Amino acid sequence: MVDDPFTYGQIAAANALSDLYAMGAEPAFALNILGFPNCLPKEMIADILGGGADKVREAGAVIAGGHSIQDTEPKYGLCVTGMIHPSALWRNTTAREGDVLILTKPLGNGITTTAVKGSLLTERQFAPSVAAMTTLNKYARDAAIGASVHACTDITGFGLLGHACEIAEGSDKTIEILSGALPLLPHAYDMAAHEMTSGGTDRNREYYTPRVFINAAVSVPMQDILFDPQTSGGLLFSVAREEADDLLLKLKTVCSQAAIIGKVEARGAFSVRVMP
Repeated sequence: MVDDPFTYGQIAAANALSDLYAMGAEPAFALNILGFPNCLPKEMIADILGGGADKVREAGAVIAGGHSIQDTEPKYGLCVTGMIHPSALWRNTTAREGDVLILTKPLGNGITTTAVKGSLLTERQFAPSVAAMTTLNKYARDAAIGASVHACTDITGFGLLGHACEIAEGSDKTIEILSGALPLLPHAYDMAAHEMTSGGTDRNREYYTPRVFINAAVSVPMQDILFDPQTSGGLLFSVAREEADDLLLKLKTVCSQAAIIGKVEARGAFSVRVMP
């Protein structure tokens, strides 16, 4: 994702912790999972682990141990455990008709990561993507506690459309997304127009296209962003309509680009419908 090992560790940890925040849970402890080649300097390994530990501390949890193996390329992540009362658990299968959808982070970090690797973006231009990926979803979760959140998921490898399909199909509903309302990372649209997409985008498109209707007025670059696999993406809330505006105001104090991006409808022919 990035060249700096400390930042790499931060992103990996934020991505792992996100699964807990998507369920409304509070992280308690984490185990390091690390693979590294012999040629990797020990100082680099220490920086990767330091970046992960930094985000775990920010989450209020502890590193309780871990496992490492020799591997042909560096790999790092966390096995995370958190706590929540069963009655307060957020699921991705319980959206209700009439709910409003709120997305907390801008989209497109798969595209901008591909672009910076291809030298089409400078590190300075890529900085907003790094800032988004290293931001814990803790703050969005905290803002939503107490609201009528009927369903929630985090946006990661399946892209916005893939994770929206999970909510729609699990809830037996159809989700409508307004592409013009989507928050985007700087340069994401331009880089999508330059076809800076990853193999994951193509796999998501192949798998989810039969379940999704995309209006012909939605541009090809925007379609690429919708299928773009995210790393440490935002939370997608399905919230009661009457509370959506108040929740959005609270979210914007900690997630400045949070936005209402669609709604939940009765089940139709497609799991997700994308309109301009």
